[in-house]
Amino acid sequence: MDRTSFEMEFIFRASPTIIYKFLTDASCLIRWFCDEVDIEKGVFKYNWDGAEEVAKLIDDIENERLKFVWDDGEEGEYLEFRLSKSPVTGETVLELTDYCDKDEVGEQKQLWTTQFAQLRRETGG
Repeated sequence: MDRTSFEMEFIFRASPTIIYKFLTDASCLIRWFCDEVDIEKGVFKYNWDGAEEVAKLIDDIENERLKFVWDDGEEGEYLEFRLSKSPVTGETVLELTDYCDKDEVGEQKQLWTTQFAQLRRETGG
């Protein structure tokens, strides 16, 4: 199956520091992203309905960027979160880069939209 990358952008009222915490802290991740997570030495073991996925943190700039590779991912693929502050509104801009099969882009975008809506609720906007 042909794979492709896609990017999305979301706006939050919460600061980059708060959003970063919700991307890296186990007690925060289970509030919006997964059912369970175990984090040890840059390895994130996520669990959804009994299915485990393992991601390795390969780049971490606090409050700015996180980049992961999935253990079972394709060569060259990654999951990246970039955080910045809008100079005009002061809101936090969260940019996402992810990969999926070309025929699943719409589904993946909908999944991330749903996940980040929950993140927005958890962070107060």
